[in-house]
Amino acid sequence: MAPGPAGLTPVFKNAPRTHGKTVALTFDADMTADQGPRAAAGERFDNPQLIATLRHLKVPATVFMTGRWAEEYPTQARAIGRDPLFEIANHSYSHYAFTDDCYGLPTVPESRMRADVERAFTAFRKAGVEHPMPYFRFPGGCYDRRALHALRATGVTAVQWDVVSGDAFAKDAGAVAREVLDGVRPGSVVVMHCTRSAAPATEEAVRTIVPELRKRGYRFVKVSDLI
Repeated sequence: MAPGPAGLTPVFKNAPRTHGKTVALTFDADMTADQGPRAAAGERFDNPQLIATLRHLKVPATVFMTGRWAEEYPTQARAIGRDPLFEIANHSYSHYAFTDDCYGLPTVPESRMRADVERAFTAFRKAGVEHPMPYFRFPGGCYDRRALHALRATGVTAVQWDVVSGDAFAKDAGAVAREVLDGVRPGSVVVMHCTRSAAPATEEAVRTIVPELRKRGYRFVKVSDLI
């Protein structure tokens, strides 16, 4: 997208409601820079079953991936990046917040914001992701004018959402599905997660969400199609 006011990083939330019955499912592949020991101890920050289900249902999707996730799961990152059904976008390297007071996340200093985003793109390339999209999702969705100014030189578009699935730490797949089905409008962007340990109900919820939205006449697209 073109730069925002005063040349700041542009922000995209959803397409115009006149866009037609299209909806973009987006999945945050979260992993913070300091969670390596937890992964080594067996905690799973990936969700291959979710990706398999999206493939089975033939659902295009955008995965907002942290660089640390790509380092931990390079084979999966590469496979997702090379599958035309999906696109990979930037969710920072470390999943540290770009503002203060953002759900208790550690904070990236302003002087390191640009470098953090660029480090994630470098991690994608090392994992074999050849064409990540120039989109960025702020960890926790938290941003301010200072952060938008800091990222101007990266050339990214900040992608938010208008439908919160509530899948983070949720165990009730039915409740997650209802949140999405109740919230979707033409041109919506839905935020979900591709992190098994932190969003264990997501894959099951998707199996309810997809056929129901198709029944309602919706077509699934990637964020790039909405933009």
